[in-house]
Amino acid sequence: MAIVAGVDFGTLSVRVSLVDSERGMLASAVAEYPLHRRSDDPEYATQSHDDHMRSLAEATREAVNKAGVSGDQVEAIALDTTGSSVIPVGKDLTPLGEYYLWCDHRSKGEAAEITEAAHREHLAAIDWCGGVYSSEWGFSKLLHWLRHNPDKRAEFVTAFEHCDMVAATLAGITDPKKVKRSACAMGHKWLWNPKLGGLPPEEFLVKVDPLLAGVRGKLEGEYTQSDHIAGHLCPYWAEQLGLKAGIPIPVGAFDAHWDAIGAGCRTDDMVNVIGTSTCIIGITPSVNLVPGVCGVVEGSVHPSRTGIEAGLSAVGDIFNAIATRAGTDVATLSHGLDKYRAGQTGLLRLTWDNGDRTVLVNPNLRGITLGWNLQSTAQDELFAAIEGTALHTRVILDRMAQNGVEIKRVINAGGIPQKNAVLNQVYANVLGRPVLVPSKSVTSLGSAIFAFLAAGTFKTVEDAQDKICPPHKMFEPQPSEQAVYDELYALYSELYFAFGTPATSGLGTVLPKLIKVSEHARKSAAVTS
Repeated sequence: MAIVAGVDFGTLSVRVSLVDSERGMLASAVAEYPLHRRSDDPEYATQSHDDHMRSLAEATREAVNKAGVSGDQVEAIALDTTGSSVIPVGKDLTPLGEYYLWCDHRSKGEAAEITEAAHREHLAAIDWCGGVYSSEWGFSKLLHWLRHNPDKRAEFVTAFEHCDMVAATLAGITDPKKVKRSACAMGHKWLWNPKLGGLPPEEFLVKVDPLLAGVRGKLEGEYTQSDHIAGHLCPYWAEQLGLKAGIPIPVGAFDAHWDAIGAGCRTDDMVNVIGTSTCIIGITPSVNLVPGVCGVVEGSVHPSRTGIEAGLSAVGDIFNAIATRAGTDVATLSHGLDKYRAGQTGLLRLTWDNGDRTVLVNPNLRGITLGWNLQSTAQDELFAAIEGTALHTRVILDRMAQNGVEIKRVINAGGIPQKNAVLNQVYANVLGRPVLVPSKSVTSLGSAIFAFLAAGTFKTVEDAQDKICPPHKMFEPQPSEQAVYDELYALYSELYFAFGTPATSGLGTVLPKLIKVSEHARKSAAVTS
């Protein structure tokens, strides 16, 4: 018998769970931290490292107290985080600013430059992330920081993903060269590929921008999977967390990847981790490069398999925005949605409110709702948004299947499916296949599984899953609803590529032009105010 701590850093809070290898989940605690936004820049999203660490300590102590155990009984702690959430650091890993959170899209111009240079210079790594580099990823965020913080460039030592920065902090590591970097984080977001020589070569980076000169060297270090140890809990942070010093901390990873493990993901499964956004995570036995799919990385989800990642840039955020505009909340607005039938609203909702992560990888898009009439309600739009996220997910899974990715099971995990049976049924109807949902929350359970591996309690991920993961509830497709969604999917696909791809038609320029007009107007208003 062993007790471990599994930590999950989300967009707005951190969850710490204490899990017993025999009894399962003992207790969880959540502590929130602020997300810094700016009304004059909708692309801006940052968070403080100090806020994260303070909340981690608070949640860990509360979880230990609720579990009724001693902190000395916890044998390992593992953590996952959002990504790509990037922080530049100076000497002794001192933050030189806040994290560029995953949903910070200020670097969309830099991402476009990296994409253009990668194709011009025939950089092979671009094919491993779907052919387009994203503003949600590491190099674009770092280049944006270097361009906009000239006064801090001389202090810049390196940059870290959130999961690596927290693990290093907990272990008391202050030498950047001794920080182990997550193969998951660096492979999916930083063009790192051991088969291609690791990070992109120096000569490529300086062709993107001379400011990136020397950055490759500053990002060097040991890159490894999460079945390796990043360090051991140092005395200071052991005291802050209420745990014993010296316990192992495995190399971290991204929240959605470990949520998939906690949801019971096995080879050839695809997991929709549905929360504020959706990450679609799969485990494949071999490499299949898929155009528009943002990451294929060996060892990223399961240490000895190939991980594949795609997703939607906003899901729960869209639902919340619809409810907020209606002066209510999602739970209240959802009452009665179980009586809605496929397509009854007459609305077709393209869920690009925060851009497109997959398969277009285009941040210069915004949400579209077609089919309004004078009787349309906010609840109608909420149902259409649920349908829209499911239809978008089908676009992604179809693209994978067309490129040789086998999908045996679809699992809906994350925070929303646990509370929204309507969403799960719509997904089953749209996808035309059963959708499995864990019978209990699995948030931070994946972290606990890797903590058990670090503690030596289980020998393999599968052994831990067999013991720890809850059973699934199944949502079967309803033939009459499925037929309607097949018809709507044809319309959705046509609109998706027409409005989302500038080269396809004139419609593809509409949303980017609207964004430019809006940005210009905001800047003009700021100058005159």
